[in-house]
Amino acid sequence: MHSHTISRRHMMLGASSLAVLALAGCATTTPKVPVTPPSPAIPPEYRAMYAALPNERFPIPAADIHLIDPIYWRQEVTNTTGEKPGTVVVDTPSRLLYWTMEDGRAMRYGVGIGRDGFAWEGRGHVAYGREWPTWTPPSEMIDRQPELEPYRHGMEPALENPLGPRALYIHQGNRDTLYRLHGNMDARSIGQAVSSGCVRLLFQDVIDLYGRVRWGAPIVVVQ
Repeated sequence: MHSHTISRRHMMLGASSLAVLALAGCATTTPKVPVTPPSPAIPPEYRAMYAALPNERFPIPAADIHLIDPIYWRQEVTNTTGEKPGTVVVDTPSRLLYWTMEDGRAMRYGVGIGRDGFAWEGRGHVAYGREWPTWTPPSEMIDRQPELEPYRHGMEPALENPLGPRALYIHQGNRDTLYRLHGNMDARSIGQAVSSGCVRLLFQDVIDLYGRVRWGAPIVVVQ
């Protein structure tokens, strides 16, 4: 009788130990996983602003503006530039571009600045623009990047063309400054200083700016 009682006690203790080990095993196989906070919701007006443009010559996808600080989303602001309406102002250090309007207002765009974007400053004018332009890299760029040799005589328009769907060409007097405002599909480049190119805007933004600017409009570039 005594041995039977001890056996039952051992069995109960053994079962309890197994239960504890089982619970311990569950704890070790289900570690806590850090929860990534959701991205801030993009207001519907901005989703519409940067939506796909299927009717362009080359259909444009929606811009990934969740990758960009909202300060660089297109927005109407107070004109703090001191420039008269109808002027393009590029604030290079802030990575912002302004199109000045009536009543003390301005349309502000986020931009990315490349090496060539730091090469010129001052006052000039928008000589002309092109829709879906051909891109011809300068000889100096081809010397730096020999892989561009196939495009010495021009790269045909396309989504991958470095100028994108629109380009504005800046002159000073009768001289081409080689300074350009153009499109770029990589949202991550907006607000950044990138490796090459001049001043780049999201496709949707450069199309909007292109529709506002008149040839001969003054431009001021601040370094």
